[in-house]
Amino acid sequence: MAANELCFLSISQLAEQIKTRTVSPVEATRAYLDRIQALDAKLNSYITVTAERALQEARTAEEQIRSGTYLGPLHGVPLAHKDIIATKGIKTTCASKVLKDAVPDYDATVIERLRAAGSILLGKLNMNEFATITPSPYFGRVNNPWNLAHNPGGSSSGSGVAVAAGLCAGSLGTDTGGSIRIPAAFCGIVGLKATHGRISLFGVTPLSWSLDHVGPMTRTVKDAALMLQALAGHNAHDLGASEAPVSDYTTKLTGDIKGLRLGIPARFFPDYTDPEVKNAFAAAVKVLIGLGAQVEEITLPSLDEAWPTAQVIMNGEANVWHEPYLQTQAEDYAPQVRKFLERGKPTLATDYVKAQRAKARLRQEMLTALAGVDVLLTPGELIPPLPHDARSATINGREVSLMAALISATCPFNLTGQPALTLPCGFTTSGLPIALQIVGKPFDETTVLRVGHAYEVHTPWHERRPSV
Repeated sequence: MAANELCFLSISQLAEQIKTRTVSPVEATRAYLDRIQALDAKLNSYITVTAERALQEARTAEEQIRSGTYLGPLHGVPLAHKDIIATKGIKTTCASKVLKDAVPDYDATVIERLRAAGSILLGKLNMNEFATITPSPYFGRVNNPWNLAHNPGGSSSGSGVAVAAGLCAGSLGTDTGGSIRIPAAFCGIVGLKATHGRISLFGVTPLSWSLDHVGPMTRTVKDAALMLQALAGHNAHDLGASEAPVSDYTTKLTGDIKGLRLGIPARFFPDYTDPEVKNAFAAAVKVLIGLGAQVEEITLPSLDEAWPTAQVIMNGEANVWHEPYLQTQAEDYAPQVRKFLERGKPTLATDYVKAQRAKARLRQEMLTALAGVDVLLTPGELIPPLPHDARSATINGREVSLMAALISATCPFNLTGQPALTLPCGFTTSGLPIALQIVGKPFDETTVLRVGHAYEVHTPWHERRPSV
């Protein structure tokens, strides 16, 4: 198999090749390392490439499989992860000069679990500094593989780009207001934010403990399910990790969604939604109806205060974690990031408590609104990827806030903690990705993945590749 073809196999496809010993983990790892070396100077998706370690892990996996020890569908599969996730003995910088030489002496729980599943670590991926909205001035911005002049979304920018461009088979990102789903949408891949607490955050540098999630970014929905299977479950080191039972996330990926009830919002940020996104979303809904799903319009609670509420929580919690560094290394932060983090210092306890109460109220109201449906469908992003230097978005000839356009579709579900899956559902006339978002009930990732998989296998969007 040609190296470039190998690098665009899904995890499930590569796993089958590795299991049957048609492709070796060493062959796959070398193909990815060669592609990284050839292309990443244009994309800037990696901060650290762990080539020597990856090849050693691949040789170990190859020996295990040859001797009859097969650990499952991630065994021998090359992955790379957002550089906010602790990796023992490997720099974990959060894409900041503040931590440019930081080397943890432990692995995050998600890294432990992926290693136990036999995956291979290709390296650590670039991101917005400390998972904020600002690309790293120290490590440089990441470029969208569909158009290098365009933004790949953040903050898990390197994760989205590396998966889309065939520089790893899958990745981990983090999501506080949309940072898995936005780059997944902008890069034409799949991103899953599972229920808050479903995947342990231990070892992930926090932006906001109340809103943070870590999760898979992959080429297909089945791949996201396979990674979630390895990642999900309680962890005693993480006070926020749930003890809810872990499901089998692949058994219902049959393509059959007949009789499922899908909710469509009566109103979902129309002023911020690009016409091409509206058209692609309507077409996606028609596909799901054609597969036998029942669609009904529902009224969501008001979402106008979702982002302001999230900001109060995020500002206060981020400042608490960063305060020691702000006292000693303030000049090492990008100016915008420092300003954002310092803004949280005067947050009043009363304002924080009010925001937490608003968060709890929104969650309850949202679950009540969705009581009669199995999942909620929305656009994955309200706008297509914009040029790097864009400071606003233009919708129907009217200039609107870039932040509002970016965050509105995703942030509400960080506040509610619900599982949310983003996957490609089309392309603009200029060839940029458009996405669908599927939101479920708490700990019902199985149904979210079932709907996403059915849509995916009956549409061609996930098969497209960027020409970079």
